[in-house]
Amino acid sequence: MAERAPKETDKAAKQKEAAPSERSQEIGLHNLKPKPGSRRPRRRVGRGEGSGLGKTSGRGHKGYGSRSGAKRKAGYEGGQNPIHMRMRKLHGPHMKKSMPFENFRTKTQPVNLADLDDRFDSGATVNPETLREKGLAKRSDPVKVLARGDISKKLEVHAHGFSAAAKEKIEAAGGSCHTLER
Repeated sequence: MAERAPKETDKAAKQKEAAPSERSQEIGLHNLKPKPGSRRPRRRVGRGEGSGLGKTSGRGHKGYGSRSGAKRKAGYEGGQNPIHMRMRKLHGPHMKKSMPFENFRTKTQPVNLADLDDRFDSGATVNPETLREKGLAKRSDPVKVLARGDISKKLEVHAHGFSAAAKEKIEAAGGSCHTLER
């Protein structure tokens, strides 16, 4: 019986070593792996005729697409007239959808009546230079006064353009509108 006791203790020690430790049970960077079946092996092309993708490697025979570095242009339709050339062209200077987009658009800076009422005193002269000082018209583009908001002060406004409603409101408040040349 003396011989059996050491063997049993050796077995217990071996089982203890083989049992998963607490460290290996916890999830961490050391034991992360993708879910089985979520990753597929990469396709090996050009590995013999029996492989299914051997010889020409799925590129067909000759032609541009069979060469290395071949890239398809965006919108290329195999020589057929592409859709952006088949569509009708929208012409005219006032169409926002017209073909040469920016050339025909008017580039004006809008200034609203509410802003004029807030930043200028009664009897003041408003022109592009004073608007720039007050931070309303920062660019060098022409200024157009629009009718958003109300005006209660008498102002002398010099601008490149006025909306009809803005002109009415300024004159109703006792002010005057002067159109500048561009």
